[in-house]
Amino acid sequence: MKKRIVIKLSGRIFGMENNEKLLKEYATFLVKISKICQPIIIAGGGKIARHYISHARSSGADESTLDELGIEVSRLNAKLLIYALKDKAYPHPPTTLTEVRHAVDSELIVVAGGLHPGQSTNGTAALIAEKVGASEFLNATDVDGIYDFDPNKNPKAKKFKRIEIRNLRNMLVHEDSAAGGYDLMDIVALKVIERSKIKTRVIKAEISVIDKAIRGQSVGTEIIL
Repeated sequence: MKKRIVIKLSGRIFGMENNEKLLKEYATFLVKISKICQPIIIAGGGKIARHYISHARSSGADESTLDELGIEVSRLNAKLLIYALKDKAYPHPPTTLTEVRHAVDSELIVVAGGLHPGQSTNGTAALIAEKVGASEFLNATDVDGIYDFDPNKNPKAKKFKRIEIRNLRNMLVHEDSAAGGYDLMDIVALKVIERSKIKTRVIKAEISVIDKAIRGQSVGTEIIL
């Protein structure tokens, strides 16, 4: 059996102007890499989810409803990638952990969105990695790793090559948990990573970087227990 690698893919990939071309490039890459491992992709909601959540929030929708809205958008994003993968992918996004397990047994590339309100797609990806016994969880984001400060706001921010999970947890304690507000990781994801000792790396959402990570090269930031 091939090793299973869970990849959380930034919603930015799906919300960009040229995303048709980009999704085809990702599909080609995933088919190629599926010869050495079984990729399980979790699509983020991205800018489109934040747009819908913002509109619904201004109309008075509660947070759990906003979470459900974000989940629906992430599943639509997942479907776009499934269509680009054609017959190499499981035909629809699984909606429960049990269905994820069943989908993975098909040995096809599996693409999911969110699963449960109250969980970011990062938390969902960690749970899926735990459920399917993945050898690694790659969190492919808009930044190239974990920094001591937000690199978009502080040009002197320092990137960690490795970070202990307890130190990362301390950094995340004050993070916003509102729908659409999740970023690099959340507490749910860290708890799952810790209890199941899942090898985890935060990397830039670029095909060349993901390829290096899958092939065991040191990119981004490794989360250590």
